[in-house]
Amino acid sequence: MPFISVPARHTVGLLLLLGVVFIWVASSFLVSNLFGKLEYNRPFFITYLNTSTFSLYLVGAYASRAWKNQNRVKPGQRKRSRSDDDTARLLDGSATGEASPLVAAIAPDDVSPRLGRPRLEPAQPKLSVRETVVLGTSFCGLWFAANVTQNASLAYTTVANSSILCSTSGLFTLLIGAAAGVEHFNAMRLAAVLVSVLGVYSIVKFGSDEANLTHMPLSWLGDGLALLSAALYGCYTTLLKRRIGDESRLDTPLFFGAVGLANIVLLWPGFIILHFTGIETFQLPHSGSMWLMIVLNALVGTFLSDYLWLLAMLMTSPLVVTLGLSLTIPLSMAGDIVFKGLSVSLPYYLGAFMILSAFVVANL
Repeated sequence: MPFISVPARHTVGLLLLLGVVFIWVASSFLVSNLFGKLEYNRPFFITYLNTSTFSLYLVGAYASRAWKNQNRVKPGQRKRSRSDDDTARLLDGSATGEASPLVAAIAPDDVSPRLGRPRLEPAQPKLSVRETVVLGTSFCGLWFAANVTQNASLAYTTVANSSILCSTSGLFTLLIGAAAGVEHFNAMRLAAVLVSVLGVYSIVKFGSDEANLTHMPLSWLGDGLALLSAALYGCYTTLLKRRIGDESRLDTPLFFGAVGLANIVLLWPGFIILHFTGIETFQLPHSGSMWLMIVLNALVGTFLSDYLWLLAMLMTSPLVVTLGLSLTIPLSMAGDIVFKGLSVSLPYYLGAFMILSAFVVANL
């Protein structure tokens, strides 16, 4: 979307992020219900199935390319001259399927005061098919590891605690992003992340009634897996932002399709290893309702939400999206209070408020 001004792109990114927050919270409760009441504790199987749905994007990517090739030169249309192609390449680049070397900036700050017209700035080339597939394959491993650890944490701790600890990815994202040159490291952003972490500490240490966790003797393991997921999240969001930059450079359906295909081809041996080591014995869902929940979670909680998440991240920044996902905390907390009878004290609410405040500061 090269012709959308920066403030508008940021707003659209935040709206997409809000949709992702609601979907992820619902998905977390769905997975938690599968692991708890339905006793189907199979995080690897669920994550593998969820990621495999990305391969469906290849159908859309193929259809889109076929349609463009078919309509490149319509019957009765005069053949484009070389000068026409050069002009199209300079001004748009869409007619030839290549990235344009120049792009007109629409933001008011980019208008030349002397000439009274937009300046032309160099644009980064669009990723080739090969580059997109390599990026998708590289991303697959980190994405799968982050999601399988987050899903596994739901088997040992509450949805609220899992969401809270995963929100500490803001600290990892800021540090890794600053080191990679993706994020600007300044006092305000550091303060926002530290306030978020302090809010997490307040919630985990003082906010929840430990009596509610007596039925979860391995809650420490769930908390550790959630923190590991947070660190991996910071790694892959920074990788994507550094490699892609602007969403107009990426063929998103092809990228996600490559992720899904790499998951199917490369990660299936995990079933054999986990089964024979006894960590996760292979077992298919044993009822139609369980299949419905798993498929619904795969199509909405992963297939759709991660597409929206990627667009939101590219339209804003890894840190903004990371802190924005902390909005899952009050929603998760409300869900645990309503559906699981979780008892919380004032520091719990204070910690959640601090995390939300950090997100607001990151957007100033």
